[in-house]
Amino acid sequence: MTDKLRLLLVGCGKMGGALLRQTLAARLTSEVVVVEPAAPPDFLPQDGSVRWVASRDLIEKDFTPDIVLFAVKPQQFADVIPTYSGLSSAVFLSIAAGITIAKLQTLLGNDRAAVVRAMPNLPASIGAGMTVAVANRNVTSAQRGFCEDMLKAVGGMAWLEDEALIDSVTALSGSGPAYVFALCEVMAKVGESMGLESTLAARLARQTVVGSGALLAEAPESAEALRRAVTSPGGTTEAALKILLGQGGLTEILQAAMMAASKRAKELAR
Repeated sequence: MTDKLRLLLVGCGKMGGALLRQTLAARLTSEVVVVEPAAPPDFLPQDGSVRWVASRDLIEKDFTPDIVLFAVKPQQFADVIPTYSGLSSAVFLSIAAGITIAKLQTLLGNDRAAVVRAMPNLPASIGAGMTVAVANRNVTSAQRGFCEDMLKAVGGMAWLEDEALIDSVTALSGSGPAYVFALCEVMAKVGESMGLESTLAARLARQTVVGSGALLAEAPESAEALRRAVTSPGGTTEAALKILLGQGGLTEILQAAMMAASKRAKELAR
């Protein structure tokens, strides 16, 4: 782990708040300034280590962050990012979908800026996320360590060398939690259509997804091996999987869905 860092967080919505909460819990920071017009959350410590300001111009002039984390909406980047261009000694970490490293450097007006682009997902809010990141050539090993420590605080983390693959990451793990929630939602609705009371159907679907995810996290076997273990030859699960994994089934549906997500990610980057 790197030394404790000075963090400037720009934007504190759901994902920014999740990163802040878990970073504080992991005791990674010595000093934090948050730029966010909304009211601060209840989990902030009361020891003065986190200062909450409504706008960029309220940051103390002598505050020199090690890392600037941009957690604002992509649509706000053009207005927000240029105002932080003077912090040239920091590494800039962005978690916005569709905003490329080149775009960030352009907005910062500095092609020598150290920039890391990351794609976390929603389970980061409970410390169980998956984040993939890519760094430009200006990022030092120490700065890479700052970012890695922060991103690991909210779950698993991996590095990419090719930024173009971020769109595939977005389609798989970035949007992936929604696919799982949709599966849970559909399972409950189908159970209800088969005669189960709605509350019970929702409970069965939810706990099935929760339990299966927990097993997947703990078991050494692959997802394929676990799927085979629950599928008895000639049994009910096999009958279901012949539909689910057959022609026009889950593989083709997910491929089309993930290709659509990847395409949209590319469109957002333009």
